Amino acid sequence: MSVVRNLIDDAGLAELMRAVQGGDSSAYRRLLADIVPRLRHLIKRRRPFLNSEDVEDLTQDVLLSLHAVIATYDPQRPFMPWLLAIMHNRMADAARRYVRRSSHEVQVAEVPVTFFDDPTNWTSEEHGDPEALRQAVAALPKAQREAVEMLKLRELSLKEASTQSGASIGALKVSAHRGMAALRKALARGQSR
Repeated sequence: MSVVRNLIDDAGLAELMRAVQGGDSSAYRRLLADIVPRLRHLIKRRRPFLNSEDVEDLTQDVLLSLHAVIATYDPQRPFMPWLLAIMHNRMADAARRYVRRSSHEVQVAEVPVTFFDDPTNWTSEEHGDPEALRQAVAALPKAQREAVEMLKLRELSLKEASTQSGASIGALKVSAHRGMAALRKALARGQSR
């Protein structure tokens, strides 16, 4: 009995789809009203682990695809197998998206802390001597000192620093690199004393 009913239902859906292809908007509304509950039911049955939001998302994906490919439906053929093929393809696409996303996710039991427990109570001893840094910067050759001051202390871009100093971007990069290396050495010597 259900096979006969399914054939009758499919014939009615095929008739609605022919009207939709002819431009009948009321037939389109009736078709959607008839197939949306069926799609939800079929998706839930085939993917019982999905929550209701994911089922609804998949249903909407199928409806968008249906709308995009209305012209490909052959009115001489049954409607439901055509719709089920669209649904199958959208479900496969969703599974591929899930796998792609989950392959890049890392599960951790506890998120590592990357900041100070009490950032307001740090002392200058923990972060170096500011006066020693000022003296080390002042002792740098002029080009290195200017590059470090502009790029590292004032945080200008390379383009801005180049415009202000008249030096090329490449020269600024080299001066800043050499200046930072000299500062590291000078500050390390100061700490070992």
